[in-house]
Amino acid sequence: MASDRWEPAGFKGRVDEVLHRFVAQEADEFAAIDPLLGAVAGQLEAAVAEGKRLRAAFCYWGWRAAGQPDSDALVRAAASMELVHAAAVVHDDLIDDSPLRHGRPTAHVGLRGALARRPDADATARSLAMLVGDLLMALAGQLFATSGLPAAYLARARPLWSVMARDLIAGECLELLRTGDRPDTAVSLKVIRYKTAKYTVEQPLLIGGALAGAGVRLREGYSLYGLPLGEAFQLRDDLLGLFGDPGSTGKANVDDIRGQRPTALLAETWRAAGDGERELLSTLLGRPDLDAEALDTVRDVMRRLKTPARVEDMIGARVEEALRALHDLDVPAHAAAALTALTHSAAVRLT
Repeated sequence: MASDRWEPAGFKGRVDEVLHRFVAQEADEFAAIDPLLGAVAGQLEAAVAEGKRLRAAFCYWGWRAAGQPDSDALVRAAASMELVHAAAVVHDDLIDDSPLRHGRPTAHVGLRGALARRPDADATARSLAMLVGDLLMALAGQLFATSGLPAAYLARARPLWSVMARDLIAGECLELLRTGDRPDTAVSLKVIRYKTAKYTVEQPLLIGGALAGAGVRLREGYSLYGLPLGEAFQLRDDLLGLFGDPGSTGKANVDDIRGQRPTALLAETWRAAGDGERELLSTLLGRPDLDAEALDTVRDVMRRLKTPARVEDMIGARVEEALRALHDLDVPAHAAAALTALTHSAAVRLT
């Protein structure tokens, strides 16, 4: 990858190489403890097999935008953001009982298959998946600490790790506590901010900036850019989750409605719905046996109320806010160009 030109495929390849090699070695050492651990070790590798590597990219450009040069050590540190994401995904899929991720069985589903002969296969698989997520988070810290960056650089960023973990877990807890509640847009946006927006864009940028020694003003600008973009990312994810093609998204599109999760899409639908539509929605939301016909009914209500268009407007407004903040940042031209491209990659996508 040329040092001053953003090449997403090249960067993704560098991050993939770091992740696959690091996790493969850790999985081998884990499996060497006992042959019974082979299936669990396999889930460690499966957790990092796919991904757009956006979080690593934002960390990288948080470093570059502060004036630092390209660095293999920084790429290793940035790759640790993807292990944080992998841990969050394993836990999130377990909490939501999601069957698919990237078109593959989720960790607890894959482990259930490996334990098929056990009478307690389901409960054991879920417990093992929880531990897979825990180990991935521990490995994230290890990869960061052994990235090869100077100890003084790492010390500047280390406090941000606890903030990132606290916000991420707070968001996950809020989603659980709000699931099944009367839909509310403000509540949904708060869940989005803490569960996804912060650890997807803002905090990787801030960690990259802290590693680089970025000043207060630049770090403040990162937050002004990163928070609205992170929200746009999750709003897009919600739209794709319900209206996207599962063959492209790799996820089941019934999960949010079946779980009655506090998404902005559902909240905006409820806000615009009349009494009859709310009564209909109340009979469908949260039903564990929700079938394709019932899902189509919910989507028809949303389209009739123009909810997808309003959520698109919310995404657009946040992208504009992020780009305005980026324009105000005093960063090198190549960094501004890369962050502009990443803005569109995060908010305007098909998967």
